[in-house]
Amino acid sequence: MAEGRRIVLGVTGGVAAYKAAYLARRLIERECTVRVVMTESAQEFIGSATFAAITGREPVTTLFGSEDVSPHTTLGQWADAIIIAPATASTISKLAAGQTSDALVATVLASRAPVVIAPAMHTEMWDQPATVANIDRLRAYGYKIVEPEVGALAGGDVGLGRLADPEAILDAVDGVFPVRDMDALRVLVTAGGTREPLDPVRYIGNRSSGKMGNALAEVAAERGAEVLLVTAADPPDRSGVEIDRVDTADEMAASVWGRASEYDVVVMAAAVADFKPRITESGKIRRADGAPTIDLEPTPDVLRGVRGMSPRPFLVGFAAETGSLEGAAAKAREKDVDLLVANDVTTPGAGFGSDTNKVRFVFRDGSTEDLDLLPKREVASMIWDTVLRLREES
Repeated sequence: MAEGRRIVLGVTGGVAAYKAAYLARRLIERECTVRVVMTESAQEFIGSATFAAITGREPVTTLFGSEDVSPHTTLGQWADAIIIAPATASTISKLAAGQTSDALVATVLASRAPVVIAPAMHTEMWDQPATVANIDRLRAYGYKIVEPEVGALAGGDVGLGRLADPEAILDAVDGVFPVRDMDALRVLVTAGGTREPLDPVRYIGNRSSGKMGNALAEVAAERGAEVLLVTAADPPDRSGVEIDRVDTADEMAASVWGRASEYDVVVMAAAVADFKPRITESGKIRRADGAPTIDLEPTPDVLRGVRGMSPRPFLVGFAAETGSLEGAAAKAREKDVDLLVANDVTTPGAGFGSDTNKVRFVFRDGSTEDLDLLPKREVASMIWDTVLRLREES
């Protein structure tokens, strides 16, 4: 919930800017601390004195000329959430492109806080392919879009593009703050692709970025869980997550098997190599010596080791497939997991390294549930929602 939070309210240049004053008042009533950032064009529609009177603080209107030498970074780091209402097509375009040409966009780019965007514009502008593409890009970034409504527009027109009701915007802001429904849980998450060394320079690996595992760890921590992330990738820069950095499948197995019994839930999101070189050369393999013959042997099956524990934690497996997910149900039975999360890495937007994912949940009874293409943080939230539900039902 937004109560008591630090909120940056961005106001851009549109007729609906006057509604931002009511939104600021409603946030104050919720005991939020509100700082307003206005674009230059917003000041043509509503005065900064209005927001100063409501919030008790002068709005930021420029990157220069204030006592704070870097107002955008100060506000970006201060904010628990950022709301832009109304958001014009121009500001949406700048956000999608990362153009820091004004104080508002610079504040968003200098922040890791969740962002809620409430567009307002004429129907023709909302329907323009450029605007549609920019909105899709912001969604992929993880921004929450509160779509406009049908109603009266500027100049006497009527159509889709009217700013959403302020109460709907407030509901969306409430939604970006996770409910702490995992306070009693200890969870272990694996992430990244392991690297199996050929010599001191080269390794056999895969394309996994660790983004899905990082998102799972971050969301769990935000929801109150005690989190251990065993990762072969760059970990998230977040307090509240214990990190165990590993490189190889053997190191990941040792870490997970040594700690899994301490945890309620284990999520195996890492892409663990199936095979490793039987011999790792002590010196660099030289081209002049000709192409080497590499003898491979299986790596430890980390998931199977957890599955065999007694008692075992609730176990979530991942399956990265190519071309089809038809074999996911059989894989779920083979792995004997409580939940399998499968994705086709050849699907646009769902491959390694992307910020989005499109997954299928496979349950113990063989039933499935397909999710739409979503930002990985949203996928992570839905995975945890499903884990909590399945644990309650068991």
